Amino acid sequence: MNAPAVNRVVGDIIRSPEDKRDYRGLEFTNGLKAMLISDPTTDKSSAALDVHIGSLSDPGNISGLAHFCEHMLFLGTKKYPKENEYSQFLSEHAGSSNAFTSGEHTNYYFDVSHEHLEGALDRFAQFFLCPLFDESCKDREVNAVDSEHEKNLMNDSWRLFQLEKATGNPNHPFSKFGTGNKLTLETQPSKDGIDIRQELLQFHSTYYSSNLMGLCVLGRESLDDLTSMVVKLFGEVENKNVPVPEFPEHPFQEEHLRQFYKVVPIKDIRNLYVTFPIPDLQKYYKSNPGHYLGHLIGHEGPGSLLSELKSKGWVNTLVGGQKEGARGFMFFIINVDLTEEGLLHVEDIIFHMFQYIQKLRTEGPQAWVFEECKDLNKVAFRFKDKERPRGYTSKVAGLVHYYPLEEVLAAEYLLEDFRPDLIEMVLDKLRPEHVRVAVVSKSFEGQTDKTEEWYGTQYKQEAISEESIEKWASADLNGKFTLPMKNEFIPTNFEIYPLETDSPSVPTLIKDTAISKVWFKQDDKFFLPKACLNFEFFSPFAYVDPLHCNMAYLYLELLKDSLNEYAYAAELAGLNYDLQNTVYGMYVTLHFCF
Repeated sequence: MNAPAVNRVVGDIIRSPEDKRDYRGLEFTNGLKAMLISDPTTDKSSAALDVHIGSLSDPGNISGLAHFCEHMLFLGTKKYPKENEYSQFLSEHAGSSNAFTSGEHTNYYFDVSHEHLEGALDRFAQFFLCPLFDESCKDREVNAVDSEHEKNLMNDSWRLFQLEKATGNPNHPFSKFGTGNKLTLETQPSKDGIDIRQELLQFHSTYYSSNLMGLCVLGRESLDDLTSMVVKLFGEVENKNVPVPEFPEHPFQEEHLRQFYKVVPIKDIRNLYVTFPIPDLQKYYKSNPGHYLGHLIGHEGPGSLLSELKSKGWVNTLVGGQKEGARGFMFFIINVDLTEEGLLHVEDIIFHMFQYIQKLRTEGPQAWVFEECKDLNKVAFRFKDKERPRGYTSKVAGLVHYYPLEEVLAAEYLLEDFRPDLIEMVLDKLRPEHVRVAVVSKSFEGQTDKTEEWYGTQYKQEAISEESIEKWASADLNGKFTLPMKNEFIPTNFEIYPLETDSPSVPTLIKDTAISKVWFKQDDKFFLPKACLNFEFFSPFAYVDPLHCNMAYLYLELLKDSLNEYAYAAELAGLNYDLQNTVYGMYVTLHFCF
């Protein structure tokens, strides 16, 4: 091991008791943080590097430069100048690669057959040491970025996200067009006399600093061998001491609140989005007040907000909780789909939302609810499934920026500190004077007067009337709203029945009658408190003609809807079910996935 390159070695990583892999965290003297994973059973090795810089750091005059940099980085380095050297090596050894750029991150990752990790990692490391940004590749990659944007033009999720950004503070980095296209990366720079390759070199030179990099490598090799490998390859990445970008001012200021947006979608959908600006809660991950409130507002059991809105026939689904923004700001959202009737009652739906929020204020933070969330997280972490290498390394490489290396694997599950003060602080932000409302519906066609610049989304912006704000602010207690009942499905006994002597290796027929057959197989491989039950019910009428087929489908949809209040608590605890109509009848699945 090249000792001078490593500042600290962390071996005591909090992990699931069921996780048989070995872990080691490294903090390099150049500021880079790495998580190494030794898994002798893996077929694929993998690595990912996450740079804590994204499109929020684009220059003001070149939208999409961080994304363009991500594209160009793959195409040749001083050590491996051949344009497709990296991708060819991976494809020749059962591997693949990808990358993504978000507001704050650019994440590169690959997998490869386990024998060829070192060769792939060597080629990968050069991106962060000596990329060429070859001029000959520039035009093609501009077209690739443009094609990516063109593909997103008809996607309502992309359109709504950009509209949200465009309707905040135009001087805030959040408002930027992060994807970029041919206009921003070629046409406009050329017109302004800007050499885009020089801008790329400047961007990479400025921001691709080792102190902003998180690395994760997974392979069959021992931790010592993996350590030697990454120290040799990444120990020389330059530390430019770039501060992590922070955005302490929220993009939604006073003038962007109490606004109502009517938005025309591409698809024939009807949705209501209610958004509140809140502070960045990331540092409170061990008390997670946003999760606590999302658990209650997004609950689907008896006495819940969703239950009341569904009973009136206004909505079918509801999502509530915190939404990430960037370092310095976050959002709290309550989103519902709308029925045709619900579209006529948007103000009433929001009134009910504030009634439920008032119920939470009146009840105050409940220690038992927090303990329940804590227990659910503990069980989920203890028995979580083994992740696929490529997705796992990509995720972990991003997490090392936010948590101590000792806690990286467990941090998203760690609920330890019940902080009523933080819950009340976030609740206090969920007031009518802080609200933004967007309603998405085809019915607004012809009623809009604004067009979003990059996606062409048609919308109309109006101030929410003082009468509506006052009505929502005076929302009384609704007797139909209650806190959830204690969850009786949270498991406490994880004892595994011993394997039966001479247990068969295939399912065995244990019941055989004129009307039913049952097969059973005991788990002889994983020894976890999990089970999978599948039932198929046969009926000659299920598929006899289109009418019967559709009636069977409708029956099962109605059955699932009627069971939702009861089944939601079980789903939270890892007990899932599904009902499907088939050509033979009905298929029922039950999964105990603690």
